Amino acid sequence: MSLSNASKSKPYLWFLFIFLAVLAMTGGIELWMGRSLFGPDGKPGLWESSIWSNENSQRFADPYSFSHIVHGILFYAGLWLIARKWPVRYRFLLALALEAGWEILENSPLIINRYRATTISLGYVGDSVFNSLSDILMMTLGFWFAFCLRPRISIAAVIIMEIGCALWVRDNLTLNIIMLIHPFDAIKHWQMAGQPHL
Repeated sequence: MSLSNASKSKPYLWFLFIFLAVLAMTGGIELWMGRSLFGPDGKPGLWESSIWSNENSQRFADPYSFSHIVHGILFYAGLWLIARKWPVRYRFLLALALEAGWEILENSPLIINRYRATTISLGYVGDSVFNSLSDILMMTLGFWFAFCLRPRISIAAVIIMEIGCALWVRDNLTLNIIMLIHPFDAIKHWQMAGQPHL
């Protein structure tokens, strides 16, 4: 590798280092907060399809992973509107910090108890660290999806994921935000009607 090529690659090596450091820091803080690495059973898993399962938010991915992809698309759009002159890698690092901050807050007693009180996540115990780091990776996927493709494709993807999740599990990012901020009994009753009867 020539010296010029080596110098050009250095910013991207720092970018990768910061990305991995944020993941490690987020995981470390969550472990310090008492979050379990792989969930209550201590077993890693790739997918959990039921939002009513006690394994939801414990495995690598679940239906809420789509919400985190939407996070990334919305972060890209928002940062393009307010900071489009910044290089995209700096905008991504800001999105990464926001998502990591949310993952830590989401797994605090404040938000866990709020989820239990106002949403359909009655037995929510927080994410496993494995799932939480996956959520950050899903946001990353959404951000770079929005960067690489035309805006209308990103808009269509958000609509499809939001409507698809609403039909599939009766929840999505929009409903989640509404129910966290100002819950509506009508929405909660509709969502609860989707609970399987065991």
